[in-house]
Amino acid sequence: MAAAPNGVTRTLTLPCEALAQDWEHLVLPLGMKERLVNHAVFSLLHRAMLHASRTALQGLLLFAGPPGTGKTTAARGLAQTVAVALASEGDTQYIEIDPHALPSDLLGESQRRTVHLLEQTLPTLAAKQRFTIVLVDEVEAFAASRRLASFETNPVDVHRATDAVLTGLDLLAATHPQLLFLATTNVPDALDEALVSRADLVVPFQVPTCEEAAEIVGDTLRELARRWPELHPLAGDRRALAAVAQRCAGMEGRRLRKVVIVAVTARPHTSKDPGKLTLDDLLAAADELAAAG
Repeated sequence: MAAAPNGVTRTLTLPCEALAQDWEHLVLPLGMKERLVNHAVFSLLHRAMLHASRTALQGLLLFAGPPGTGKTTAARGLAQTVAVALASEGDTQYIEIDPHALPSDLLGESQRRTVHLLEQTLPTLAAKQRFTIVLVDEVEAFAASRRLASFETNPVDVHRATDAVLTGLDLLAATHPQLLFLATTNVPDALDEALVSRADLVVPFQVPTCEEAAEIVGDTLRELARRWPELHPLAGDRRALAAVAQRCAGMEGRRLRKVVIVAVTARPHTSKDPGKLTLDDLLAAADELAAAG
């Protein structure tokens, strides 16, 4: 098997079962999933027929928010869902990029790697399928703010690398309109302003509301209930879930799911038989994680 090109960590032809559940079990604000799917489908299907200067469409969606709020899961699930929606129009290729693999201590090397990725690797891969969706996680490592680079040890190289990213994105937008970038960032302030301005949508991801937190805890319980059916009543008890959620204020989605696991593993008998989990166990786990910050 040939080694993956520098910066590329994974390629898949979609739809793919490996990503099928990401979207279904992701809890997002009402209407957000539909909006993202509609925009991505429109972009991939119709952007080629429109003048970019008159629509400002760049083929870039930016997901911004704290760690653990579902940005990467949303991007992967969105790619799968869009591929299903467009299946009658052609296959969709999914590519994951690791921007941390591109920077180098050698002067100018970061720029050369970035140029090669955007002007050679991605166009070559995109030619293989009708549609292409590219995920760039932690995009701040890909296009660091040039304004803040004046405080770095090597601002010239940061400028060159970010310039290369912007030029490459513009070229791909013009030559491959059936390619869509999904980018995530935990620290939007570290991103170059020109990249943010190129995004067709900047989608904020926040810590869940109390209602969303209850749904996340319930979804995690339902996953355990597939194996231990005794948990179904607890997973469907809205009042109990709301009580747990109230003690989890400010927790991101990843930590909310861990509340259930912490509760299950807190005592020997629930570790051996999770079906014996109680509301009191969940409340104690919520308090424990909330106290830990």
